[in-house]
Amino acid sequence: MPVPGWATPEGTVAYARRFQGRAAEGHFRSCQGLLLSSIGLGTYLGSPDAETDAAYTAAVERAYTVGCNVFDTAINYRFQRSERSIGAALHQMAREEVLVCTKAGFLTTDGEMPADPRAYFKSEYLDRGVLPREEICGGMHCIAPEYLADQIERSLRNLDLETIDVFYVHNPETQPPEVGHEEFHRRLRRAFEMLEGKVAEGKIRFYGTATWNGYHRPPSARDHLGLEAIAGLAREVGGDGHHFRFLQLPHNLQMPEAFAATLQPLNGNTTTLLKAAADLGITVVASATLMQAGLAHGLPPVIGESLPGLQNDAERAIQFTRSTPGLAVALVGMSQVAHVEANLRLAEVPPASERQFLQLFTRS
Repeated sequence: MPVPGWATPEGTVAYARRFQGRAAEGHFRSCQGLLLSSIGLGTYLGSPDAETDAAYTAAVERAYTVGCNVFDTAINYRFQRSERSIGAALHQMAREEVLVCTKAGFLTTDGEMPADPRAYFKSEYLDRGVLPREEICGGMHCIAPEYLADQIERSLRNLDLETIDVFYVHNPETQPPEVGHEEFHRRLRRAFEMLEGKVAEGKIRFYGTATWNGYHRPPSARDHLGLEAIAGLAREVGGDGHHFRFLQLPHNLQMPEAFAATLQPLNGNTTTLLKAAADLGITVVASATLMQAGLAHGLPPVIGESLPGLQNDAERAIQFTRSTPGLAVALVGMSQVAHVEANLRLAEVPPASERQFLQLFTRS
């Protein structure tokens, strides 16, 4: 039977209180009325097999016990298996204490890659009328309302939930290079209309966009995403009380543009993504905190000098992201309990001060 409920202010406060005396000040942050851990667990990588399924479930369960209440996945991660791994773990938790986030936009198969993927997509989606052929971009991406609605229902079954806390439209910057920004905004507006309806139905609580490079690109680029314009679409369909309240994008030592680059139009000027999001009331979650372990070793000494008191480069990379002013949660891929034990040690460490953080941008 699906787990009822969603993350609540009361539930997340109660969760954070259990870690008083263990979690450092600043580990839990107030976001959209909730208290969320500064480090979240991501589920992108791993083989689509039963061993990895079980390892992710164990990692999620352990993370919940050591101070992590943000769990992130997507329907296409490991062919829907990552969602199911999280779903298996959620039965061991108080539902109102945890934020569960997923995404859709890319076409995915179920459990494994079939021998004939074309035949699978034809029978599963095209023949059923939930995947408009004319709205597929890049051969594998669609944000048509009927397709995203179908994916939400599948995600709810995979997660064994009645309500998803945050649903992201996945990598929407895939669309404008093929269809242009005017058509892209029309498509995204239709998607937002459907998502506001899903909020009203109780299927989701919030929605947003999870991107790779769209918000990092200059306004002249074909794949640029303008947060002010996209938030405006949500306001058109949902009013000032719209539910476009979360944004996910890569932010790390190698990709600091969300904090450092003024690429976002806002009120006739340009500003950083994090400042634009704050002005628009949108919570920012970082993905790729370790760049798939690429930042877990070999960092220059200046990083350790600016972020002292940490044990290794993985901790320094996580500390950079979670300490970025204006950023709420740093997602870290953790497919094993050992990863959780290593990375969640930082729950006991305060985030870097703004002075320490800014040193990284002034020291050569």
